[in-house]
Amino acid sequence: MKKHVKAVCLLSGGLDSSLAVRMMLEQDIDVTVVNFVGPFGACAGDRENSPAQSVARALGVDLKVVPFGEDYLEIIRNPRHGYGSNVNPCIDCRIYMLKKARELMEEGKASFVVTGEVVGQRPMSQRAVTMRQVEKASGLDGLLLRPLCAQLLPPTVPEEEGWVERDKLLGISGRSRKELLRLAEEWNVTGFSSPGGGCLLTDPNFAVRMKDLLAHETLTFDAIDLLKVGRHFRLPRGTKLVVGRNESDNDRLAALSRDSDTVIVTESCPGPTAILRGGSVPEEEDLAASIVTRYSDGKVEGNATVRIKTPAGERMLDARALAADDVRKLMI
Repeated sequence: MKKHVKAVCLLSGGLDSSLAVRMMLEQDIDVTVVNFVGPFGACAGDRENSPAQSVARALGVDLKVVPFGEDYLEIIRNPRHGYGSNVNPCIDCRIYMLKKARELMEEGKASFVVTGEVVGQRPMSQRAVTMRQVEKASGLDGLLLRPLCAQLLPPTVPEEEGWVERDKLLGISGRSRKELLRLAEEWNVTGFSSPGGGCLLTDPNFAVRMKDLLAHETLTFDAIDLLKVGRHFRLPRGTKLVVGRNESDNDRLAALSRDSDTVIVTESCPGPTAILRGGSVPEEEDLAASIVTRYSDGKVEGNATVRIKTPAGERMLDARALAADDVRKLMI
């Protein structure tokens, strides 16, 4: 008779991890389903309506949402295994999550950890040799089950002990989703996100902003949130200017502004909200106001009245729109 076994299952909300959880339920494993939330995922700001929540509801399991801690930021600053094609420390990020999963496994007296990884699906973190490296570095040697590709890997402790049946595990490899989608339909797995959202750190445009942040500012979750909003500029004295693109951006910038920020808005015509961060002097405030005017309705006339609110007080300025070529030179 098979032993009653508990496992910690990582659920991102994508197709692969959703199928992995479903396979464990089919083998009568008592699962603790965990969704790790970092600052660079597509659903980082909407945990209640995330694909992981949708999948958990569809599978009838409770979901434990675990946000990344401040210790994660050091991985972004100094990844031991380096970056991928942009500023994505995929190997170190994977190790970080699995270490957290191991802690949850030990706290909950579970026996092993389950992920939806597939050999060869991701170029950096899901090569066979790298997967083995990650397993050892996370302290889960022999206790990390990857049911979608398990038959292509050496047997794990759960398989050797008979906690799971190896012949019911799969041997999928490569980047094709055809077989995975077929299984999802066959097993009626729903609610998962479509491929393509992914990690912002793999996006070349976002990576440029992240590199600029690492070069000029202290890395914080607040600073990362600001990277996701508006147009970004680095002014000559090193201060950061962020200019809203639309009403949603303007509202978000208002919410993200600190007491130490300078906030700039147009008064004489519709225009964006902007944040100047990193300290400012009147000359840079005037330059920022000219950039804001360039993106306001005042660009038609070439000028606008702008309100500049600093920690020390407010002032009004008749600003001229900065030339488009000069704006582009300052844009990150």
